[in-house]
Amino acid sequence: GGMTFNEGDYMSIDGTSGLVYAGKVETSPSEIIQVLISKTMKPEDSRTYQNFAKLMQWCDDCTKMKVRTNADSPKQTEAALAFGATGIGLCRTEHMFFEGDRIDFVREMILSTKKSDRVAAVSKLLPYQKGDFKGIFKALKGLPGTIRLLDPPLHEFLPQTKEQQLDLAQKIGMPVEVIMRRVAELHEFNPMLGHRGCRLGIAYPEITEMQARAIFEAAVEVSQEEGFAVVPEIMVPLVAFKKELDIQKAIIDKVAQQVFEEKGAKVDYLVGTMIEIPRAAVTADEIAETAQFFSFGTNDLTQTGLGMSRDDSGSFLPQYQELEIIKKNVFASIDQEGVGKLMKIAVELGRSTRPDIKLGICGEHGGDPASVKFCNTLGLTYVSCSPYRVPTARLAAAQAALEQA
Repeated sequence: GGMTFNEGDYMSIDGTSGLVYAGKVETSPSEIIQVLISKTMKPEDSRTYQNFAKLMQWCDDCTKMKVRTNADSPKQTEAALAFGATGIGLCRTEHMFFEGDRIDFVREMILSTKKSDRVAAVSKLLPYQKGDFKGIFKALKGLPGTIRLLDPPLHEFLPQTKEQQLDLAQKIGMPVEVIMRRVAELHEFNPMLGHRGCRLGIAYPEITEMQARAIFEAAVEVSQEEGFAVVPEIMVPLVAFKKELDIQKAIIDKVAQQVFEEKGAKVDYLVGTMIEIPRAAVTADEIAETAQFFSFGTNDLTQTGLGMSRDDSGSFLPQYQELEIIKKNVFASIDQEGVGKLMKIAVELGRSTRPDIKLGICGEHGGDPASVKFCNTLGLTYVSCSPYRVPTARLAAAQAALEQA
C-alpha cells in the first residue's frame, strides 16, 4: 500500500491467512492451550474447548494412523499427551546432555584417551540419564516411547573458544593444550556426514552400554513403582549397514539381560533404527532382519537424498520455488517424488522381510498436513511431531483416512 516501515516499527502477520497489518494487533492466548496445558477453564472458554474436543473425537473415530510426539522431557511429554498424542515417536537423548554440569562429564568422556577413563566419565552420566528416562516413562503412563541413542558429532559438545577451553581445563584438571589438540582432531568439515549416530556407539561402545543400562533400569523401576507396563523402543540412528545395527543391538541385548538379572524383573522392549540414509532405504529388507521397527528421519533423509544441507539451503531454495524446480520447501513438506520414493521402497522391502514391522516418521515433516497424508498412503503406523503440532497432525491423519476410504 505504499507504506514505508523502518527498523523498530511494528507489523502484525496473520499466520493463517498471510495478511500483514501495520502496527500492533491485539492478541489473546489460545483457549485450547489454556484449558489443556494450564488446566484452567474460564466460563467463556467452555464452548471453544467443547468444539475442539468434539472435532478431535471425530478424528479419532476415523483415523488409521496414530500421532505421537517428539519430546525430550516429562513437561513436553505431558503437553503432547494433553493434545492427544499416543506416545513418543522421538526422544533425542543428546538434548539431555547439555543440562547443568553433565556437559562437563560428556566432555571428560570425549577427551579421554583410554577406555578406562571413558568408562569412568560415562558412569558419571548414568544416574542423570536414568532419572531423565524415569521422568519420561512416568509421564507416558504406559504409552510407547521411542528413545534415540546419542546422535550428534562429538565436536558439538566441546568448547570452541580459548576462554571456554581454559575454563574446562581448570574444571577437569587437564592441560589446555590437550583440550585444544583434541578439539582440532574432532573438527569436521561436514558434521552432517561425520562421526555421529551409530558410528559413535561402534567407536565407543561404552556410550551405548551406559544409555541402554539407564533405559532398562528406569523402565524396570517405573513399572514396579507405578504398576503399569513400560515398553521402551530403542532406536539406533544413522544406520547404513545391517552389521552396524547388529553390533549395537548385541550390546543393547547384553545390557538388558544384565539389568533384568540384577533387578529380578524384566520388561519387553523393541530395538529398531532410523531410516535416514538412502542406502538404508534400498537395503531395508536386510536391515529388517534385525530391526523390529523403522522410523523415517525425514530431516536427514532429505539432506542425504537431495544432497542439500538444511542449514545452508535457505540461500537458494526460495529461487528454486520461484522457478518451480520444487513446489514447496522440501524441509517443511516431504519431497514425495524423490525422498517419498525412498520411503516407499523402504516400506515395501521392510515388510517383505518382517510383515508386522512397526513404521513411523519422526522428522519435523510429521506435523505437515501434506506429509501426514502421504505417510497414510504408505501405510505407516504413526507420525510423530512436536507437541503443539499434534492437533494439526491428528486432523490431517483423519482427513487422509477419509480421502482413502
